[in-house]
Amino acid sequence: MKFFVDTADVAEIKALAESGLLDGVTTNPTLVAKSGRKMRDVISEICALVSGPVSAEVAATDHEGMMAEARILREIARNVTIKVPLTPDGLRTCRKLTDDGTMVNVTLCFSPAQALLAAKAGATFVSPFIGRLDDIGEHGMGLIADIMTIFRQYSYLKTEVLVASVRSPLHVVEAAKLGAHVATVPPPVLRQLFNHPLTDKGLANFLADWKKAGLSIA
Repeated sequence: MKFFVDTADVAEIKALAESGLLDGVTTNPTLVAKSGRKMRDVISEICALVSGPVSAEVAATDHEGMMAEARILREIARNVTIKVPLTPDGLRTCRKLTDDGTMVNVTLCFSPAQALLAAKAGATFVSPFIGRLDDIGEHGMGLIADIMTIFRQYSYLKTEVLVASVRSPLHVVEAAKLGAHVATVPPPVLRQLFNHPLTDKGLANFLADWKKAGLSIA
C-alpha cells in the first residue's frame, strides 16, 4: 500500500518526506485555505519536496471552468494530479485530462457505482471517503470492499483506490487487508501507526540493560 499524507502544511510534509514513508500528497481547498497562502505557491513547494503525485483540487464546478483551472495547476509541476469532484462535469473533465496525459484524482466518492464511473472515465485515482460514511452510520470500509471486488473483475480498469477521510490506524490496516492501493492519511494518524506500548517497553528495557552493563558502541 502507498501512503499519501492529507495536508497542505509544508513543514509537516517535509518532515514526513524525510522519513522515506511518503509516496504522495493530497490537498483540497479547505486545507490550502488553512495555510493562508496562495494555492500555486503551496502546490509548487509541495511538489519540490515529494516526487510522487500531489493532488491539487479545482474550485470550479462546470467543465470549462475545471479545464481552465486544471491547465494552470498542471503547469506547476509534472507530478501535479488534478483533483475533480465526482459529478457529470467532473467526470467529463477527468476523461479530457486523462486523454491529455494528466493524472486525475476523482474525489468525493461515496458509492461503488460512482467508483465504477470514475474508473470508466479514466481516473488515475478514485477517492472513497470512508470516515464521512462512518459518521452517518454507514459502513465506510464496506465501500472499499465493494469497490475492490468490482475492480478485480476487470483487468482493464487501471484506476487506483485511494482511501480518504481516514480517521485512525485501524482504517489504514483494514484498507490494506482489502488490497486498497493508497491511503491518504492526516499527519497525526500517520504518526500513530508507529505506536505500540510493547515497542516502547522493549526499547526502554534494552536501553536500561545497555546502561547497566556500561557498554559503548564507540
